[in-house]
Amino acid sequence: MSGAYGRVLVVDDNKVIRQLIRVNLELEGFEVVTAADGVECLDLVHEVHPDVITLDIVMPRLDGIQTAARLRADPRTWHLPVAVISACTPREVEAGVDAFLAKPFEPSDLVRMVRRLAHREDPVAFDDRYGAGAAG
Repeated sequence: MSGAYGRVLVVDDNKVIRQLIRVNLELEGFEVVTAADGVECLDLVHEVHPDVITLDIVMPRLDGIQTAARLRADPRTWHLPVAVISACTPREVEAGVDAFLAKPFEPSDLVRMVRRLAHREDPVAFDDRYGAGAAG
């Protein structure tokens, strides 16, 4: 695990949002690598070996739902915790992610969610606090 708390791959097409997430996580001891869309995420994931991945939903080339599905289908990445950070509602987000945080978000909620995912022992479904109850 890199950084004090681990390495996070932050995927969002909005540069300002990527930077906001990066700064908040780095201030809390995470190492952060960023990608601008799902294609870039899939290119980077095997190089950077993240402990957690955060995904926006609406992105060019490959959206967050398709990216999450590809991560889950790959035997090398199926186990990685994936959190969606999006202005979409939890009901619009398909199963296959571990947590959901709505934009706009409180930085403390972001850090708490990522820290929980980075240090979990067993896979968990959507956390009720961040989304729509157990996703199946």
